[in-house]
Amino acid sequence: MDLIYIGKLVNTHGIKGEVRIISNFKYKKDAFKTGNTLIINNDKLVINTYRTHKNYDMITFQGINDINDILKYKGSNVYISREELNINGILEQDLIGLEVYDKDKYMGKVVDIYKTKKDDLLVIDGINKHMIPNIPAFIKKIDIDNNKIEIKYIKGFVDED
Repeated sequence: MDLIYIGKLVNTHGIKGEVRIISNFKYKKDAFKTGNTLIINNDKLVINTYRTHKNYDMITFQGINDINDILKYKGSNVYISREELNINGILEQDLIGLEVYDKDKYMGKVVDIYKTKKDDLLVIDGINKHMIPNIPAFIKKIDIDNNKIEIKYIKGFVDED
């Protein structure tokens, strides 16, 4: 099963088993639908209710009506299966491990994605470690099938020794 990280269960809310999840997942409105199954600590939990409160995604699960039944998941990562989410497109985690090229010059592999308030940065580890903004001005083509990202080189952006 291909799992997608969608957030972290940071705390409980009240005594009836509602939880607070912190998520900046791009498609969380699709993920946090009533009836969807989330995976937490390898357990499959079906969403009963969903709402937002401040910066949190508030969820209750079917069959869990007491705080004591949900406490064991506090601090855990929350996932959803790719099949259940059914998203047409490229997710951030799909970029990890792709090889980065400027024309035919190998620049390295994407090893991480650094989130900023404005644009995400792809962390490229090659001869040197550097970051490239994940925006069309820098990213020409993402080819998942061939494990490749083509970038547009901008002089001076990457240190050349």
